[in-house]
Amino acid sequence: MPRHKAPFVVLGVTGSIAAYKACEIVRLLRATSIETQVILTEEAQRFVTPLTFQTLSCARTLTDMFELPEEWNPAHIAIADRADAILIAPATAAVIGKLAAGICDDLLTCVVMATKAPVLIAPAMNDGMYRNPLVQANISKLAKLGYRFIGPAAGRLACGRDAVGRLADPAEIVRATKGAAR
Repeated sequence: MPRHKAPFVVLGVTGSIAAYKACEIVRLLRATSIETQVILTEEAQRFVTPLTFQTLSCARTLTDMFELPEEWNPAHIAIADRADAILIAPATAAVIGKLAAGICDDLLTCVVMATKAPVLIAPAMNDGMYRNPLVQANISKLAKLGYRFIGPAAGRLACGRDAVGRLADPAEIVRATKGAAR
């Protein structure tokens, strides 16, 4: 019987306090035999380290668009072409805005712009930011273009309020990602 290849998911982690929850997302993806390539933005690295994700994903964590590759292969194109799905969790207002405006100025946004794979976005931010009309317009624009949103959820936020803006439950995020990566 032929062996099916494991789905390949790119996980983009951005600079939110919820970045630590992306560790659990990687663990759950790997537990379901999904190969995971993590890309950390510069801002995400202030909350979590590449080594943590490299250990959990069993793959080199990518952080720099201009790091010299071991072999010639434009990383953002190779990753975009290989991806069965791209998940951004947590997604900040900044990265949502950059994507909505077509700005690709780092490895993660370049991969998203170059892919034909489904893109899932799990926002995490303060409720004031999430409700901001500009953020809502960016989310609406991306949704109309086919980007899929998971959450956010209501609950205790880092600012201490109970409101909408919390990263969706990692298990929910993984279920949606598995469905998209088939």
